[in-house]
Amino acid sequence: MSKPNRRNKKLPEVNKDEPELFEKVVHINRCAKVVKGGRRFSFAALVVVGDQNGKVGFGYGKAQMVPDAIRKGTDKAKKAMKNVAVYGDTVPHQIVGTYDGGKVLLKPARQGTGIIAGGGVRAVLEAAGVKNILSKSLGSNNQLSVVSATMDGLLQLRTPKTISNIRGEEVTGPSYMEAPKPLPVAVPETTEVSA
Repeated sequence: MSKPNRRNKKLPEVNKDEPELFEKVVHINRCAKVVKGGRRFSFAALVVVGDQNGKVGFGYGKAQMVPDAIRKGTDKAKKAMKNVAVYGDTVPHQIVGTYDGGKVLLKPARQGTGIIAGGGVRAVLEAAGVKNILSKSLGSNNQLSVVSATMDGLLQLRTPKTISNIRGEEVTGPSYMEAPKPLPVAVPETTEVSA
């Protein structure tokens, strides 16, 4: 008598054309509800998702188990993804984003600076594809407020091209972000020597 094949569960199909997304769990909060039999725990996960090319979003998922909370947060973050203005590999100008008690200052930085940020701010900036930036959290330490404030700041950004179209005149970004102009090379004149 042959045993039935127990490995006939189908794995979820992965779309080949769907881009690979950067996912980071910023914070997991454990909440305890006291009931007659003892404590009942539930979890909330704050997740940031981005394509590292100017699209980023965050989600807050709640469930009885940590993996379920992370999955819910990731799904919400994917649905909430928005385009942000990234200028090269930094932000086009200085901005302060606010949300509730959270307040985050974002400043453009030169090549090679890296991401000078911590916690939720770093996760959002990495997911958005920013590689050189200076930041400072000025308000609340609440992770949800900090992530929301960072998103608020990124959504307020405008590139020099956008501002040029609004004003109807040419506007340039920071001088250190422009590609260096090639220096003129002096070619020595050749003197013909007659033999």
